[in-house]
Amino acid sequence: MDLDSTMFFRADNVQDNATREILNTVYEALVEKGYDPINQIVGYIISGDPAYITSHKNARTLIRKMERDELVEALVRNYLQK
Repeated sequence: MDLDSTMFFRADNVQDNATREILNTVYEALVEKGYDPINQIVGYIISGDPAYITSHKNARTLIRKMERDELVEALVRNYLQK
């Protein structure tokens, strides 16, 4: 490995529609159960602990289908799109 070169990170396999569907379902499930969905999703992404996500509407299983780095990438990409 050349330590003087910049490495590129690519996550070419991110499926934006699937990610959007999963996050929307998880968001709705958290709201329905009375949680603050933003705080809960951030807690999950930071810690990796699925206990932050309710099992209501199969949300916990759904969010675990995606790697956390894929979720972060999709969120950053969406946030920075103009």
